Amino acid sequence: MILNKTNPETLETISTLIRDGGVVVLPCDTIYGLCAAYRIGDKALMDLKGRPENKPFLILATIEQAKDLCVSIPLDILASWPAPLTVILGTKDGRKTAIRVPADPFLQKLLKLTGMPIYSTSVNMAGEPSLLNFTDICRRFEAMVDGLVRDKEVQGTVPSTLIDATVKPYVMVRQGAFDATSLIEGSKA
Repeated sequence: MILNKTNPETLETISTLIRDGGVVVLPCDTIYGLCAAYRIGDKALMDLKGRPENKPFLILATIEQAKDLCVSIPLDILASWPAPLTVILGTKDGRKTAIRVPADPFLQKLLKLTGMPIYSTSVNMAGEPSLLNFTDICRRFEAMVDGLVRDKEVQGTVPSTLIDATVKPYVMVRQGAFDATSLIEGSKA
């Protein structure tokens, strides 16, 4: 099922699919992403992508949801969100996880409507390049997912920036759409 991001009914339909354990393609604030509900959708995403279980997915969350998941979030990170910035943080259950608070209003509304964080990963099979073009995504994944939300034909070409904030100074893991220079430099103080 292909839905338009601008259709008012899309948010409710997609939030229901996610809450029911479905996998959807969403326009994220960087590139399109394969998404599923936190804690219930990871197995479905792993099976779909052919991804090993020891490689976790990043989590999209509101600031409140991120605070609920994490032991603590540094103030400089909180001040940078929402943004195309993914940050590895320690969780209350003793693990490390990558979390992003998206700037996109559609995603913010969706996260509030679902009432839970959402796993997100690039739209591709494990080991293959990310698909960036909605037409290509549909050809490859339409029969494999529960829903696709269309925005622009190419949402973006660069993923989010990824930093590890579980160490000081912070470590740049992947340079992406967000300039984290000031965060990295500031964490050295």
